[in-house]
Amino acid sequence: MTALMLERSQTEVGLAPVADFAGADPTYTDVISLKNHFRAVIRIMLGVVNTGTVKFTVNACDDVVPTNETAVDFWYRVTVAAAAPGAITRTTAAAGVTSAATASQIIEIEITQEDLIASGYAFFRLKNDEVVNDPALGAISITLYEPRFAGSTFLTATA
Repeated sequence: MTALMLERSQTEVGLAPVADFAGADPTYTDVISLKNHFRAVIRIMLGVVNTGTVKFTVNACDDVVPTNETAVDFWYRVTVAAAAPGAITRTTAAAGVTSAATASQIIEIEITQEDLIASGYAFFRLKNDEVVNDPALGAISITLYEPRFAGSTFLTATA
């Protein structure tokens, strides 16, 4: 192993690029397992945005359905256009993070197994809930880090 980040991470498509990605209010990513990794970073990329805003929350899930789920606290930061990344902030489960009504922004959300442990669940998904109804072009990727087992072959993390 050459210790490349690609060997120590696994990226999943949370939501493919779409013109009104939160339009079905609410929308969700696939359920992702954190059983084989210690942390995940969810990257929300928003392109064309006029006045629309979206609230993002992370829900811990008991299984891949999910049968039961509960919102959890998480870390996040926002980068707008070509500006420097914003401050890393801890948010509560209920508050989540809401996008700005501006184009070209990236919202990064980081969760760990510790964030999920309190719920007793090992799976999670991102909930996208439109606050101001105006279509926004967006996409979501989810990268899993710190695998429990070294190697270049990963198990499928999506449900």
